[in-house]
Amino acid sequence: MERDDIIEYSLHAHHSEEEGKKIRKKIFVVTAILSIITAVEVAMGMVWGKAHIDVNGSGWLMIKIAFIVLTLVKAGYIILVFMHLGDERKGLKYTILVPYIIFIAYLFFILYEESTFIEYIKGIVHWV
Repeated sequence: MERDDIIEYSLHAHHSEEEGKKIRKKIFVVTAILSIITAVEVAMGMVWGKAHIDVNGSGWLMIKIAFIVLTLVKAGYIILVFMHLGDERKGLKYTILVPYIIFIAYLFFILYEESTFIEYIKGIVHWV
């Protein structure tokens, strides 16, 4: 018995060959960009891992910042492409992205404040 409630959508796709090529090209570009960013992150981890090379002070801070920036770029690109936010109007993009940017900045502020407070407490305890 043949079911009539299942629709085969691939038979109803009315895309021309040119539209199909554009869609496939976009998929390859997105895959390439995300793969390159991931490869850069992995290469940075292999080269500057704590077990391999001892990077002191500000150098290690720059490596951490680079990881954070690359991860945020990748996350933003994923949101723009896979959640179709890149196709929306500029106002809607800002309405969605600005609160997240403010929240991330707030988290960095809290991280900085707490890390300096720990150093402050270490200084007080050292003098006592």
